[in-house]
Amino acid sequence: MPVIAPMPAARPARIPNQRDGSEETTAAGTTVDHLTETYRTHYRSLLGLAALLLDDTASCEDVVQEAFIRVHSARKRVRDPEKTLAYLRQTVVNLSRSALRRRILGLKLLSKPMPDMASAEEGAYDQLERDSLIKAMKGLQRRQREVLVLRYFADMTEAQVAETLGISLGSVKAYGSRGIAALRVAMEAPA
Repeated sequence: MPVIAPMPAARPARIPNQRDGSEETTAAGTTVDHLTETYRTHYRSLLGLAALLLDDTASCEDVVQEAFIRVHSARKRVRDPEKTLAYLRQTVVNLSRSALRRRILGLKLLSKPMPDMASAEEGAYDQLERDSLIKAMKGLQRRQREVLVLRYFADMTEAQVAETLGISLGSVKAYGSRGIAALRVAMEAPA
């Protein structure tokens, strides 16, 4: 198994001082301690920022932690330690946007759910009931069958049925009630 030696600590860059020609030492990027302290101090405000953009607490916490990890890995690019919080905030906003985009894309790609399907037994039972109803309807008088079909299957009012068949409203009511009574007898009779 290979042994991995730790990386030597980077020396701070030396920049010549413009005034007197001497060199001064500056830190290259934000220190880990400063970043960690900024994160601890502003964690709740960063979480609140993410909560304004996202809807669930778990996602907000994930976004804030991911922002810390990303800024930590790129801390050398944050030259001014005073801007660490601004980098964290911007990273939280960007990660929240990405999370929302992924959700929207996921919703678009989800297939639509299948409608509730009846079991095979229910389908067979429904078919038997339909067959027995059709058989019973064929046993009715022609006018009774016409009135029931127009009234209940075509969803017409009694007045519309009367107008369609050219009979009186009283006749529609009489044919309808006699037809339903005959259907009850036919459907209850053993096959």
